[in-house]
Amino acid sequence: MSQSCRRHLMPVSLWHLVPPFPVGPGLLIAIWVNLVLPVRGTGFARGEQATSREKGCGREEPARSYQRVGPRASQRELGFPSKAHPAHQAPRFGSPGLLGHPFSPPTMALYRVCVTTGPYLMAGTLDNIFVTLVGTCGESPKQRLDRMGRDFASGSVQKYKVRCSEELGELLMLRLHKERYAFFPQDSWYCSCICVTAPDGTLSHFPCYQWMEGYCTIELRPGTARTICQDSLPLLLDHRKRELQARQECYRWKVYAPGFPRIIDVSSFEEMESDKKFALTKTAPCADAGDSSGNRYLPGFPMKIDIPSLLHMEPNIRYSATKTTSLLFNAIPASLGMKLRGLLDRRGSWKKLDDIRNIMRCHKTLTSEYVREHWCEDQFFGYQYLNGVNPVMLHCLSSLPSKLPITNDMVGPSLGPGTCLQTELERGNIFLADYWILEEVPVHCINGCPQFVAAPLCLLWLNPQGALVPLAIQLCQTPGPDNPIFLPTDTDWDWLLAKTWVRNSEFLVHENNTHFLCTHLLCEAFAMATLRQLPLCHPIYKLLLPHTRYTLQVNTIARATLLNPEGLVDKVTSIGRQGLLYLMSTGLAHFTYTNFCLPDSLRARGVLDIPNYHYRDDGLKIWAAIESFVSEIVGYYYTSDASVQQDSELQAWVGEIFAQAFLGRESSGFPRRLCTQGELVKFLTAIIFNCSAQHAAVNSGQHDFGAWMPNAPSSMRQPPPQTKGTTTLKSFLDTLPEVNTTCNNILLFWLVSQEPKDQRPLGTYPDEHFTEEAPRRSIAVFQNRLAQISRDIRERNRGLALPYAYLDPPLIENSVSI
Repeated sequence: MSQSCRRHLMPVSLWHLVPPFPVGPGLLIAIWVNLVLPVRGTGFARGEQATSREKGCGREEPARSYQRVGPRASQRELGFPSKAHPAHQAPRFGSPGLLGHPFSPPTMALYRVCVTTGPYLMAGTLDNIFVTLVGTCGESPKQRLDRMGRDFASGSVQKYKVRCSEELGELLMLRLHKERYAFFPQDSWYCSCICVTAPDGTLSHFPCYQWMEGYCTIELRPGTARTICQDSLPLLLDHRKRELQARQECYRWKVYAPGFPRIIDVSSFEEMESDKKFALTKTAPCADAGDSSGNRYLPGFPMKIDIPSLLHMEPNIRYSATKTTSLLFNAIPASLGMKLRGLLDRRGSWKKLDDIRNIMRCHKTLTSEYVREHWCEDQFFGYQYLNGVNPVMLHCLSSLPSKLPITNDMVGPSLGPGTCLQTELERGNIFLADYWILEEVPVHCINGCPQFVAAPLCLLWLNPQGALVPLAIQLCQTPGPDNPIFLPTDTDWDWLLAKTWVRNSEFLVHENNTHFLCTHLLCEAFAMATLRQLPLCHPIYKLLLPHTRYTLQVNTIARATLLNPEGLVDKVTSIGRQGLLYLMSTGLAHFTYTNFCLPDSLRARGVLDIPNYHYRDDGLKIWAAIESFVSEIVGYYYTSDASVQQDSELQAWVGEIFAQAFLGRESSGFPRRLCTQGELVKFLTAIIFNCSAQHAAVNSGQHDFGAWMPNAPSSMRQPPPQTKGTTTLKSFLDTLPEVNTTCNNILLFWLVSQEPKDQRPLGTYPDEHFTEEAPRRSIAVFQNRLAQISRDIRERNRGLALPYAYLDPPLIENSVSI
């Protein structure tokens, strides 16, 4: 046989083994049997169906540090002995082999790859999946993962064998390639994780937990978390840099309004190419998000919806199909029921108060019924400042502000004998709720009629029985003859109307600032900075990622349906969209780090000793549990204050939060740089608490406390009263929102209080981003501590007439997701 024939038969990778002189047919057969046949599988993989979900898998050892890596890096340069292992050496001419021939076959290195596809609806794929393993001694060829039958079905765990010509050393990276299969269109895939067992039995976990859309390549690091200071290989440092560059290109900041925290620019997703690395996706082109033609009415919806902004969503931050379906099933029946009964189109005042109870008669709760029965009572009015949906308004007074000229003669009948106003001030029993922020807020028209806003001051007293009750209400900030101070001794209707004005102010401040600004918008900024500044392998990224789940999606939905021009805010609130923008920008300008940190806030407001303050008691327990958990994680990865200071990615992260969330305002007290382990622990604790527990406290009870509309009116149709003795039932009903306004707002309360399916309670981490034993133990301890807090809360609630369960850990979502 000619030399050219032999060259044609043999793989190029084996040609250098053939001696450059004529050989006989027998020798060719020996070469074919010993060398070619065993190697034909190289570049492909045989698969076998797994029967368990990785239960036999251990955890990889922490990665060692090497000087450089590459397909031709020498053993000495990588930190290994200079003499290669015999199994790694190329066969030498003249060495004994099979059939007595001087050639011996190369030793094949077998890697076992276990691939887990997510259990979500449509998580599987028909596309071809290839893998490349990168180690300290080189990298494998790109190899297809294939077996008999269906690959990568939803929820499947499948094992493959990947053969390499030689061992790769310690695995540093895994590349996943997703490519077209035959004539089928591209098919999205959710990869949970990949486990690789090396020939020597070493197990490496590669957490993924992301969608791959289009035809693309993603690069995964082993699960061991590492800061940038712990990486020294140029390959790994370059990977961190490229990953962040790609994410910063995908997740871009946008100015929504002056004085607002920066938000995600969803239009940037439209520009991403389908072959981009790190699973970025290309979506169908549509109208520009700023195009007014995209903001329009849809059949069955009472407000305009910004359609384009909902179409641009990167797959790894959007709702799952399960959550989307659940949200629609929560919304459609309730909305359709109101529509069929004509409530969403009915204008005018309510004929009588009892009619309001029939709006959501199929969705009554224990608390909503309690509210309807007790809403007129002073004691329940005060209770809501402690355990309602806005439990952060009260401040203890040592003296009265000059703008509230209350005398002892005014409140003496309420205080009773044996005490006076000054005595109660000295005892720390007088509290103030000041709604100054509403004084200059713009007002709006609903159904063509002007609406009105007050900026009240409400003085409350902690009585000897431990109940918080209102003492006096002034509806405007500037005292004067046309701004009377309403007292419990006034007529029932005057006093009830004054309290209802306060409840309207409470609604506006709670919904816009306490709820949407301080949880939704700030948590969006935390999520954005985490995605843009921390790579997947960073320990703080792994810690925070579960607490950012769906936040970008739900805020995009809110801006498309609530905050957009002629959206629901314009339809139901007395201040409308323009008032909302004013209120939030003003609120952010006065928001401080003290307000953000629960223990500091309680101390600054002087409310640490009020009895029956369940929000405070449960919140402090959860804060302490989170702080302990975070402290262990930080202590494991940051061994000193210097290691915090030297982490350039961490400093870029906190700097971006300071600049984009708080607009670089030094007076906010938020850190622009972290210098100690303690500062990092406090900042992370506050972020996790506000993304989870604080949001639950101010969101979950909205239907409970707002279904009875007079307790939380969204607008007021008459101006604040300037004289006493003029209020009647008719004037009271004419001041409350109209029928359709009420129904639209209660429908919103119902939707936001019902967390859609696909929930993950606080401390639940099904995605195993941490693979080391130490953080996994910390997670287990955290979960046990939360379980004990839950048992304590439920035991206490059994003795309460009105249980407080909003901070029961199983009922707290890990993130702002509704």
